[in-house]
Amino acid sequence: MTTNQPSTDAYVPAPEQRLSMPEQAATWYRAMIDLDRASRPSVDPALAELVRIHASNLNGCAFCLDMHTADARKGGEQEHRIYTLPAWRETPYFTASERAALALTEAITLVTQGHVPDEVYDEAAKHFDPQQLAQLIAVIVSINSWNRIAITTRMSPAPKQS
Repeated sequence: MTTNQPSTDAYVPAPEQRLSMPEQAATWYRAMIDLDRASRPSVDPALAELVRIHASNLNGCAFCLDMHTADARKGGEQEHRIYTLPAWRETPYFTASERAALALTEAITLVTQGHVPDEVYDEAAKHFDPQQLAQLIAVIVSINSWNRIAITTRMSPAPKQS
């Protein structure tokens, strides 16, 4: 019998975690958590999750993708928006301000590929007041830091029960 589900033989366990940052750099890790919390005050929580998912996808961070897609769902985000986020330019599902935030997320996340172009920054500045824009940048920088921690230490999502 053929099913749409791959056999369990197709799954390869994730590599073992290399290092536990909370254990080995506890003070810094707590400061990182505080920094992340400080990035949130004026950013809409739903937008913040979209930004975190998008940056995590660009960086290839499975741990953060798993966490933030779950958080987005808990917050009421629609599945079709999560699924099409990597192709946000090709869908009608995102508002102009979300599109500006996603473009800024890409520019900051991929900063070595052309820095942050004026037109991307200026478009974001049209949709967010200076405080909101500063907080949005903080959210983007924070998730990029978390992605780098998770990828470097090989954090992986917990196995899910089917």
